[in-house]
Amino acid sequence: MSFARRNTRVFTAGENRAMIRLTMHPIAIACTAILGLLLFGLGLAVSVQRFREQRGMGASDDPKNRLNKLVRAHANTAEFAPFLAVLFLFLGSRDPSPFVLGLIILATACRILLVLGLVATRSLARPNPMRFIGALGTYLTGAALSVMLLASL
Repeated sequence: MSFARRNTRVFTAGENRAMIRLTMHPIAIACTAILGLLLFGLGLAVSVQRFREQRGMGASDDPKNRLNKLVRAHANTAEFAPFLAVLFLFLGSRDPSPFVLGLIILATACRILLVLGLVATRSLARPNPMRFIGALGTYLTGAALSVMLLASL
């Protein structure tokens, strides 16, 4: 796939069925899909773990408890993924520069890294580099993408 390749979809709207041409960069679409898979995959993992622990609501405060870690990862993803997806899709429809595309990819990687830092470690009680880099990267890339959104006005 070419770096500059675009997917074009034609949408119709209104009574007069006006044609609106929307061009979306495939990297923006792919990264949005990855965020969706992360969010819904974590939701499923929480449900499966709740079933295994026979726990209908809440989670243990034990920082080593798998359900607690999954709930924290899912909640954190639910806080950030939706707005990142909005940024990705809006900026991805505006002929994004390689810099913006790099930010989109980096933000997606940081979200994955943060989830791994929450779920794949022995305990939430201790800081770990994956979690730190994932969180900091999310803040920085999210802020930069928001500035790009303002700059597009």
